[in-house]
Amino acid sequence: MEKSSYFFTRGGGARWHYSLAKLTVWSFAFLALILIFFLRSPAPSTITSAADPSRRSLRNYNWGGSAWEKRVRASARARSSNGLTVLVTGAAGFVGTHVSSALKRRGDGALLERTGVFIVEGDINDEALLRKLFEVVPFTHVMHLAAQAGVRYAMENPGSYVHSNIAGFVNLLEVCKSVNPQPAIVWASSSSVYGLNTKVPFSEKDRTDQPASLYAATKKAGEEIAHTYNHIYGLSLTGLRFFTVYGPWGRPDMAYFFFTKDILKGKQIAIFEAANHGTVARDFTYIDDIVKGCLGALDTAEKSTGSGGKKRGPAQLRVFNLGNTSPVPVSELVSILERLLKVKAKRNIMKLPRNGDVQYTHANISYAQRELGYKPTTDLQSGLKKFVRWYLNYYSDGKKAVE
Repeated sequence: MEKSSYFFTRGGGARWHYSLAKLTVWSFAFLALILIFFLRSPAPSTITSAADPSRRSLRNYNWGGSAWEKRVRASARARSSNGLTVLVTGAAGFVGTHVSSALKRRGDGALLERTGVFIVEGDINDEALLRKLFEVVPFTHVMHLAAQAGVRYAMENPGSYVHSNIAGFVNLLEVCKSVNPQPAIVWASSSSVYGLNTKVPFSEKDRTDQPASLYAATKKAGEEIAHTYNHIYGLSLTGLRFFTVYGPWGRPDMAYFFFTKDILKGKQIAIFEAANHGTVARDFTYIDDIVKGCLGALDTAEKSTGSGGKKRGPAQLRVFNLGNTSPVPVSELVSILERLLKVKAKRNIMKLPRNGDVQYTHANISYAQRELGYKPTTDLQSGLKKFVRWYLNYYSDGKKAVE
């Protein structure tokens, strides 16, 4: 789970308090797993609540018992014959929050207890918890979004990436392979797996054996692990390579987010350039477009073919790029923010550091278009306008941002 501290007032309003300094140290120290059970229900959606790993260990979270099981069953009870029962991991993170809300809006389920959905907090490495949940509810699908995100933090805390992105993923797959029926699994990979590739746009057919960061290496490992569990156990697995996702409720450690904060504070911002004044550009993808791709992957996922941990036949195995196909230089990102905020940025041009960042990303999305009906509709100008409107409104017209 991306480190985001949410809480709910009696009136149902959510306020997100974060400290960028605290984020650097604690963000992603442990993975929180918030399990959301989706069913066909028209109740309204809301942002989820997350446990703060700086205060307690999620492994010690109290779960189980007849009352707990009753609430789980009630939460996941299907109200239509064709309803999906989806286990969402990392639902309190950036992408997870928006995916969960979208599933709710279309009638697949709810997010908060007050809307009739029971929220379970835990660690994806907690095998006993996952097995118990599958005993209580026969999930048809898993949307696995829990992960240790971010390229640069891997240099400070590499172990957390292995714990979450590799060990946690394996633990989830171990549980899924042995339950009956096996669920179909959609999970978050990353555009980072393309690493040092110079051929653009990036295609799913390209080699991905030159990772530039430990984060990228763990996501590449996840893709290989997915292949193994598909081959041996018949699990249906779909990997989604996200390209620089941005938007409201995003991660504060992403450039567009802290650029906005620092521009409003009058602080200098670092803009990287490659060797020989080369352009650094990203295929920025608005969160709503990413959500459409996630739902498309869920809706087209075929059933797993295994039973009792044994493969009964070939199973679906897919990997898709989810990008915007329009790379934009980071310098242009800053220019757009300047126009929207009506504040001139204090730019500090610096060389691209050797911390895992790559110079250029560009997605070829033809495969996702054909198989998922994926078609991004939000350009960077429009997406940042929505983000800035949210940011200024959330932080009282920027007053909190500059404190």
